[in-house]
Amino acid sequence: MNGWILLPVFLPVIAGIFLLLMSSCERRRLHQAAGTVLVISALLVLLAAWTGEKSVTLFYLMKDIPVYFHIDGISRIFVTFTSIVWVCVGIYAFVYMEHEGAEKRFFGFYLMVYGVLVALEFSGNLVTMYFFYELMTLTSAPMVLHNGSREAIMAALKYLFYSLCGAYMGLFGIYFLYQNCDTLTFTPGGTLNPALAQDHRTILLIAVFAMLVGFGAKAGMLPLHAWLPAAHPVAPSPASAVFSGIVVKAGVLAAIRTVYYVVGPDFIRGTWVQTAWMVLALVTVFMGSMMAYREPVFKKRLAYSTVSQISYILFGLSLLTPMGMTGALLHTVFHAFIKSALFLTAGVFIFECGKARVSELTGIGKRMPKTIWCYTFASLALIGIPPACGFVSKWYLAEGALHADVGIFGWLGPVVLLVSALLTAGYLLPVTMKGFFPGKGNGENSGMKKASVEISGVQNGITDDRDTGKKEPSLMMLIPLGILASLTIILGVLPNPLIHYISQLVSGLM
Repeated sequence: MNGWILLPVFLPVIAGIFLLLMSSCERRRLHQAAGTVLVISALLVLLAAWTGEKSVTLFYLMKDIPVYFHIDGISRIFVTFTSIVWVCVGIYAFVYMEHEGAEKRFFGFYLMVYGVLVALEFSGNLVTMYFFYELMTLTSAPMVLHNGSREAIMAALKYLFYSLCGAYMGLFGIYFLYQNCDTLTFTPGGTLNPALAQDHRTILLIAVFAMLVGFGAKAGMLPLHAWLPAAHPVAPSPASAVFSGIVVKAGVLAAIRTVYYVVGPDFIRGTWVQTAWMVLALVTVFMGSMMAYREPVFKKRLAYSTVSQISYILFGLSLLTPMGMTGALLHTVFHAFIKSALFLTAGVFIFECGKARVSELTGIGKRMPKTIWCYTFASLALIGIPPACGFVSKWYLAEGALHADVGIFGWLGPVVLLVSALLTAGYLLPVTMKGFFPGKGNGENSGMKKASVEISGVQNGITDDRDTGKKEPSLMMLIPLGILASLTIILGVLPNPLIHYISQLVSGLM
């Protein structure tokens, strides 16, 4: 009876494959087809997610290991922000991808990845999640190497290498969990067999740590983080937006499912695994912020920022407390909208002005004030300045650390988060300040020469008329950007419904 929940999984996947197999297609009809499938799929996903808990078994890999889907509270959170971002970025891409070319291939894989992500988020057991986790890596890699340049190919290979190495570490852990768990079906509180866990405690702790590091590769956690700053500068900006806002969250979801739904938080609380997880998360938070502060290429700066911000989430999860996990889930939702908006802004700078470096954005606010205001709202949210939403999640993360029984990390965590917030202000706000107040000799006449620059592997002639006067992007680009930027403020002003839902969900896990 619940088999229809697979429709929003298979519809975009089949449509994406169909687009890839088509010999040719008129651009307008391509956009109509892709947009229709995307919107219908997203509506079906939200309908399935918010109309009660549903379960369906697709088939059995082994006698006791089904490919099984189950919708629960975590699924609802992830598929909701995934669908909102995927639709907004898809609409934006209808205009932007004229700049990149090969639109049929891009939208084919864009639809496929959405279907695979929904399957990943609806997964009801560890093996099903792992299957679609791997499939997501394989289907998303072509979006990194889209322009076919040497840099893009090498970045895609790095993405595949890091992701697959991390996934194999996860597979190593799954093998041992299969031997020591009553079931691999996601169950709040975990499914470890107490007697077996006690007998094999050492190897199980090693297996869990391997899974956290391995799945942390997708989330950009040290030491498997280097694919992010390599992939973002060469990928089209819509791909960068969904990679940074959504795809990296697959690593977060895998960590949540492993720790809170299979192993159980009590098993690793107070062990070296929890300590090592907190250390890696905090080092990544600081290192990512510092690298972003020093990075002159705008999209690469945002990539390092993602490395830092996702480890905020991992740190909250590693506290193994209700308040820490609440902050982590809040930041998961907020970061999806914030970082997608920032990367779409970077895409506007590239598409309209041919600007890829921070130093080239001086005076840009006078040419496109609406775009810069959207960027500013998202930046304030990422820094954590009220009333933007980032303040709410970071408050919960800091409070969670201060009230957790984690020794030195109880005060070290908030200190690192504060330092990172100051660095975040240092690498985001100068774009706004110099954009609106360029100063003498640095205004709109700077860089108004004809030139030819290479951005994302595409040669673009930059002429005077693209650099002078007000030149906002088309509404197809500006409206999705405005929606995402507005959400960063709305969710900060009215966070209580989301906080209430997440708090109820977390209370059932601990």
